[in-house]
Amino acid sequence: MDLDTSIKEISRIGISFQRKLQRMGIKTVEDLLWHFPHRYEDFSNIRPISKVKLNETCCVLGKILEIKNSRTWKRKMIITEAIVQDNSSAIKVVWFNQPYLIKTLKEGDVVCLAGKVSFGDKGVFLSSPAYEKIPATNNEQQEFTHTGRIIPVYPETEGLSSRWLRYILKPLLLEFKNKIPEILPQKIIKTENLLPINQAIWQVHFPDSNSEAEKARARFSFEELFLIELSVLKERLRLNKEKAPAIPLNIELIKELVSSLPFKLTDAQRKCAWQILKDLEKPRPMSRLLEGDVGSGKTVVAVIAALNVVKAGFQVAFMAPTEILAKQHFQEVAKLLRPFKVRIALLTGKEDKIISQKLKNEILEISRNKLLDKARKGEIDVLIGTHSLIQDKVKFGNLSFCIIDEQHRFGIEQRARLCRSYGGQAKLIPHLLSMTATPIPRTLALTIYGDLDLSILDEMPKGRKKIITKVIPPEERKGAYDFIRQQVKIGNQIFVICPRIESGIRNQESGIKNRDVLSWAEAKAVKEEYEKLSKKVFPDLKVGMLHGKMASKEKEKVMKNFKAKKIDILVSTSVVEVGIDVPQTTVMMIEGAERFGLAQLYQFRGRVGRSDLQSFCFLFTDSPAKKTRQRLEAIVKAENGFKLAQKDLEIRGPGTLSGVKQWGIPDLAMENLKNLPLVEKTREAARELLDEDADLKKYSFLKERLKKFEKRIHLE
Repeated sequence: MDLDTSIKEISRIGISFQRKLQRMGIKTVEDLLWHFPHRYEDFSNIRPISKVKLNETCCVLGKILEIKNSRTWKRKMIITEAIVQDNSSAIKVVWFNQPYLIKTLKEGDVVCLAGKVSFGDKGVFLSSPAYEKIPATNNEQQEFTHTGRIIPVYPETEGLSSRWLRYILKPLLLEFKNKIPEILPQKIIKTENLLPINQAIWQVHFPDSNSEAEKARARFSFEELFLIELSVLKERLRLNKEKAPAIPLNIELIKELVSSLPFKLTDAQRKCAWQILKDLEKPRPMSRLLEGDVGSGKTVVAVIAALNVVKAGFQVAFMAPTEILAKQHFQEVAKLLRPFKVRIALLTGKEDKIISQKLKNEILEISRNKLLDKARKGEIDVLIGTHSLIQDKVKFGNLSFCIIDEQHRFGIEQRARLCRSYGGQAKLIPHLLSMTATPIPRTLALTIYGDLDLSILDEMPKGRKKIITKVIPPEERKGAYDFIRQQVKIGNQIFVICPRIESGIRNQESGIKNRDVLSWAEAKAVKEEYEKLSKKVFPDLKVGMLHGKMASKEKEKVMKNFKAKKIDILVSTSVVEVGIDVPQTTVMMIEGAERFGLAQLYQFRGRVGRSDLQSFCFLFTDSPAKKTRQRLEAIVKAENGFKLAQKDLEIRGPGTLSGVKQWGIPDLAMENLKNLPLVEKTREAARELLDEDADLKKYSFLKERLKKFEKRIHLE
């Protein structure tokens, strides 16, 4: 048996348990050994029964004098009662609805029990304690597993308990004692004062003390962050060895474009555009992330670079996560590049369009086959679309620049699928620009985005007024409705955001995870809110509805009507989080605001305040919780998205930022993504190691582990 052995080969694990483990992503011995506890119970202090105290969780060791089952007729519950005695006293023990215990625990058995001391009708008793049978002849030297020590408590699933995991893991750990290969270089272990792997793996599961548990977790926290840093830095080194078309900077062209714009660029836009243009001049592929608050002008910066690429004779692909956003980019890019005779086309899953140069930039429908043929021949300069751009049928003549909006981790495989052909130029990689309005704290930037260069738009266009943000409790709801009515009367429009489409349905679009059923049942639903607002609150106003389950044409029609002011109030799910731009909208009203992360609320708020009109954001909440109030007040006071993202990281953890949790990053690494000193330390250690041995030839175990690790996580 080795670390790659399937759990199916472990004799103590039956078929039903194999299925349960696989549901948790545990398929091999290594997966099982690396399934770490998420907390510990300290049952190490075994005390005499005479010394136990009411309402205290304690551990006792004694002999069972009697044990029996009885049924309570009122509640139809089976109760197992026992009397356990040691040299000092005796105590009653009660278990609820565990009748099978009477077959396991017999009179005369010596047991170690750990649980809470309670008081009821029959006096003091130990309530539903964890138990462990002790051989009567050897209880002094007993090696405890479930009681009498610091006990690991694991992430569980239905039918798979921490007790069962301890039962499986302990003999497995004994079998692998001193057999797990060390992947960290000895120099790093010594410098960082880390536990060696075989000591750490035992102490993380069955620690001798709380301090040993912490040391073990520190070892694995370092290891997992170190592996992430190695992965992203190796990708950076790999890209530096690749070749890309060197695209010369046409400064006169850029000046002409900038002077044609109906607004003045900010200094931040000029700086970021310059960084990108200088990267494009290099014969190696650019890999850059353009990060900026909603409304900071990322698209204009991307268009400046795109025009320079097109006029150098190359093609540009511009990919967006939704059809709504792709169409919006198509319209905006067409408008900005109208004077420059650029051939622009739109490709989505539902429709295809092209800008006709012959008909003075008129937008025409085009057949899919004709569009694909033009792209392949290089007769389209900028192709804008959704993930449809990376379908097998889509090929480019000489693609040299990819722009990805709100898709920060555009993977190696996806990039390769975009790189079809380059007009005879072999083995060239296109330059890549990712854009995001999700503010990324420094710790995340150094880890998940470690292979990308960062350009930050930290300045908003002139003339934008600060959005007035208020938390609205239930008693102030009517006043907010009155204010909204006044805004509509003066010609402005309103967004209303709800967490879900309809009550009783869980859906991916909500942006909410790990909530219990009750929370979901309480959440405001778009359809219910639409009915309420259109029929009861604002029957005299035009109320519309938008959500992800609507057909594409239906969504487009709603947005067209909203932009044309045929809708006063648009009720929507988080489908409007990214890319919706309606300048005359001045109020963002968010129902169930406590159910969204701060970064997501910030994105919603950025849908208003996109003109010189004063805009407002109302955060509606029925929650009286102090923590909710503190979180929502953070967005009221937020100076910018970066500070808010850091606050969100501190409050909720990285799992809610940028979908990090979906990338399969191990829990210990997730916890420590907010630990900047540790992130910087692991990054430096990874950089030094790669400087010394870029291919990890001297570290075969580390190289093998890194391969497995990269399969397990997916930073894209």
